[in-house]
Amino acid sequence: MYFEFYKGVDMREGWEVKTLDEICEKIFAGGDKPKDSFSEIKTEEYNVPIYANGEKNKGLYGYTKKPRVLKPSITVSARGTIGYSEIRREPFYPIVRLIVLTPNLNCTFSEFLQYFLGGLDFKNSGTSIPQLTVPMIKKYKIPIPPLQEQQQIVAILDKAFKAIDQAKANIEKNIENAKELFQSKLNAIFSQKGDGWEEKTLGEVVKYDKTKYSATNRPYVGLENIESNTGTYLGSLEAHEVKSSTFQFDERHVLYGRLRPYLNKVLVPKFAGHCSTEIFPILPGQEVLREFLFYWLMSPLIVSKIDATWTGARMPRANMNEVIKFKINITSIENQKEIIKELTLLKIEIKNLESKYKNLINNIEELKKSILQKAFAGELTSKEVVV
Repeated sequence: MYFEFYKGVDMREGWEVKTLDEICEKIFAGGDKPKDSFSEIKTEEYNVPIYANGEKNKGLYGYTKKPRVLKPSITVSARGTIGYSEIRREPFYPIVRLIVLTPNLNCTFSEFLQYFLGGLDFKNSGTSIPQLTVPMIKKYKIPIPPLQEQQQIVAILDKAFKAIDQAKANIEKNIENAKELFQSKLNAIFSQKGDGWEEKTLGEVVKYDKTKYSATNRPYVGLENIESNTGTYLGSLEAHEVKSSTFQFDERHVLYGRLRPYLNKVLVPKFAGHCSTEIFPILPGQEVLREFLFYWLMSPLIVSKIDATWTGARMPRANMNEVIKFKINITSIENQKEIIKELTLLKIEIKNLESKYKNLINNIEELKKSILQKAFAGELTSKEVVV
């Protein structure tokens, strides 16, 4: 069953309910990429944009010579980011089953139709197939007010959504600022030298412990179980065995993910287990606490330095033989404890801020849905929306 904005709502006078098929001149899906007429960049000869499914670059795939669609239309992603829509005002060429809706301008405006499409939840359309098809989208029903009222609704939505999008952008900027604050703090701490600090090589204070796993009934840690940039464990504590060879570890180690080192996957395990051989168990010596080592490995300066050592084009791995030669500034165990405490408290505070900001973003998305509900129930044209 398709979601209907107007369900349970009495239609206002002058409004009609029609299918998308009834209000569009045509609805069709794009085909293959033009084989003998394609350019990745825009040129004088190849100046017609080719659009495919997806949000990246607003679906821009490349350029060709001749358009397939001449009239202003709306494209809807049928795969990947299902439901992502854009108004295409210039002639273009759709490919890879990208759905094209060319509205009948005697019935509706492109902007009004796009707002409607943006409010639909195509992923919950009653099918288990992760794609959208032309027969499916043709059946969706839309409340259609007179053209003048459509213009009024679009103007109100434009104003409301501009304010909402700005609020969302401000929140996202605050999240980035919070992350940058923590990264800046890490760099500042691990760049310290002078009194109370001693420079050593990493190999002088830790060792790689690549002991093969021989026990049973222990949790397994793969790279997918370590969250990038936070060190949060995403896996299970239940016993899990794998067919491939693994390394064993316990509560003394720091786990470092060497594959694609820019992903910054580091874990301080609070349990004994075994891990992928793409993860190096590092055993700190008496001069360094493992939480101190964890934060050192997480610091942006060290992440960049390790990333510069990688080898292997398809599967870049950190050169751990080079990493063990890195210089690390060490302070007393008591000072390390104070640093760990300070960074852990800051990390918790920033995580709480991120959670708060993400809740605000979720609330904003719900507000957008609510406004769209009101728009297509005919409740906006009698009053302004306050955001």
